[in-house]
Amino acid sequence: MRADLEFGTIAKLVRQNATRFADLEAVVDNEKRLTYPQLNEAVRGAARSYIACGIQKGDRVSIWAPNIWEWVIAALGAVTVGGVLVPLNTRFKGEEAAYILSRSRARMLLCVNGFLGNDYVTWLRGADTPTPSIERIVVMRGDAPDGTIDWQQFLALGKDVADSEVDARIDALSPDDLSDIFFTSGTTGRPKGVMTNHAQNIRVFDDWSQTVGVIRGDRFLIVNPFFHTFGYKGGILGCLIRGATIIPEVVFDVPTALRRISAEKVSMLPGPPTLFLSILNHPERDKFDLSSLRLAVTGAAAVPVEMLRRMREELTFQTIITAYGLTESCGTISMCRPEDDYETISLTSGRALIDVEVKIIDDAFNEVPRGEAGEIVCRGYNVMQGYFEDEAATAEAITADGWLHTGDIGTMNDRGYINITDRKKDLFIVGGFNAYPAEIENYLLSHPDIAQVAVIGVPDERQGEVGWAFVTARPGSTIDPEEVVTWSRERMANYKVPRRVVVLEALPTNPNGKVTKFELRDLAVKLSQ
Repeated sequence: MRADLEFGTIAKLVRQNATRFADLEAVVDNEKRLTYPQLNEAVRGAARSYIACGIQKGDRVSIWAPNIWEWVIAALGAVTVGGVLVPLNTRFKGEEAAYILSRSRARMLLCVNGFLGNDYVTWLRGADTPTPSIERIVVMRGDAPDGTIDWQQFLALGKDVADSEVDARIDALSPDDLSDIFFTSGTTGRPKGVMTNHAQNIRVFDDWSQTVGVIRGDRFLIVNPFFHTFGYKGGILGCLIRGATIIPEVVFDVPTALRRISAEKVSMLPGPPTLFLSILNHPERDKFDLSSLRLAVTGAAAVPVEMLRRMREELTFQTIITAYGLTESCGTISMCRPEDDYETISLTSGRALIDVEVKIIDDAFNEVPRGEAGEIVCRGYNVMQGYFEDEAATAEAITADGWLHTGDIGTMNDRGYINITDRKKDLFIVGGFNAYPAEIENYLLSHPDIAQVAVIGVPDERQGEVGWAFVTARPGSTIDPEEVVTWSRERMANYKVPRRVVVLEALPTNPNGKVTKFELRDLAVKLSQ
């Protein structure tokens, strides 16, 4: 039976897991270890405290913290009582967080103090945007400033709340009730709140985790931030559905990750290509027992075939797949399948989830022939409920008959597999020709000296725009920029050839491992002066 039909809500899933997986570890965060029955009890304890704080069904509860075990309890406790989770990016400054807290009218904030030297409470209180809806701030780790309470004080608030009240909240929840609002990154303006419900999230990640091959007893090192759909939904929810162990990674560091993989017998490791390349190229990799690794999910950037081969031959991965989605689609639209070959995994983002439609359209919303580029649109149970209190933006994103505009450019082959060519906004035009950075990056990754690459469009008086390539070298290699340009001219149409190659020690990335191209654009401006 489909998990969404069996459980209906995340709250019921957690409650039933206490007996479904009674003998398994649910969460391992260094010295903190919780079995599934203990996880259920911890979540119920947090739920009692939320009830004591007056949180009602539909109230927004925000979490501003890195991947720690308290995040799991705080989030699941909130949705158990009918609260709607609003995660905040740990790299936000006070004003960015204040905008989302104000926009969502969150009633509570749970955060940490001192993570990477950051004082979130002070930042928030110093922001220009007021947050009058916040009634209580809980500091889960670190010193609790005046006017806040710590994690133990929060849990103590629920000591007089009857257990029956928690069950009453759980039983009152509907699969169609909102479970979370994830705010988009704001690349097209102010961040917008993406609303999704319990049932669609459970169904998406039931299908996702089954396709990946996650099974009872797997051990999942969650590198992707919990504030991102991949970290929370693919990580936490995926583990809950399958009975896997949640192992949070607070900050990705290769030696630390290698030690944890070895010590905790990690079998599932997701992440962008940069993560796997970092592990493959680490000089002390062979000192660790990584033989437990079995499953990998990657994407969000070009995936070199050579990397896939090395993951199979030099490590022990049996299944490596790529997937594609966005916040507005519960994080997933399409996936490769375990039986797909290297080229399919490298060059495509798979085919649609079951019962999800995907097509490629032109600007008039006509479906284009297979192999021809256009915008990717999808329709199905994974499409968001809409943007929070923004009917105009919702109508712009979702057509009257349910098609979600992704804003991504791609093609579809005869098997229904899609290839993400690029974001519409990243396309640049060289002398009248459309240039797609992802296509150029894929070419450059086959250069013997290049480990990673990011291509952007830079203004040019003659051509309008030209491409610049920012690259890093493979271990033991050096890169001659002029040689790369010559090499490219032999393999690409002239308008695709980067006019300048800039060698960096590392590409700038966000917490999800995606290259932050706005930083490269700023660097290009400086280098052009």
